[in-house]
Amino acid sequence: MGHALKLALYKGKGNWTDKAIRKWTKSEYSHCELVIDNIWYSSSPRDGCVRAKQIEPQEGNWDYIEITCNPEQQSVVLDTFRANMGSGYDYTGILFSQVLPIGIQMSFRWFCSEICSQALMNASLMTRDKRAQWYNPERLRKAL
Repeated sequence: MGHALKLALYKGKGNWTDKAIRKWTKSEYSHCELVIDNIWYSSSPRDGCVRAKQIEPQEGNWDYIEITCNPEQQSVVLDTFRANMGSGYDYTGILFSQVLPIGIQMSFRWFCSEICSQALMNASLMTRDKRAQWYNPERLRKAL
């Protein structure tokens, strides 16, 4: 039996940035996290960086996609986050890969769907048909 990790997609009310992201991406989701053993991994503008933390999710605020993986793949996902822990939030990437789709992003800075998709690509849990910076939460959901 494979190890399970989950993609958590945020659909709670949130703040004005959540509303703007949803409107721009034409999606009900504004943020995503990878969850392994009840630890949530992502890059968050609220925390300002790539981080791991325990979150008590409010019921109804999140949708989940189960991703079956083997122990080596789970290790690669965790290694991707460990190697980038504390890296700043990629505001440049949000602006120049999501708002203006010209593909500019900051090396060693990440936004939520960028680091999650990179970790999944590194572990061969999704195809590398696009660079990680092109994924927003909705595109990542569709890719899985």
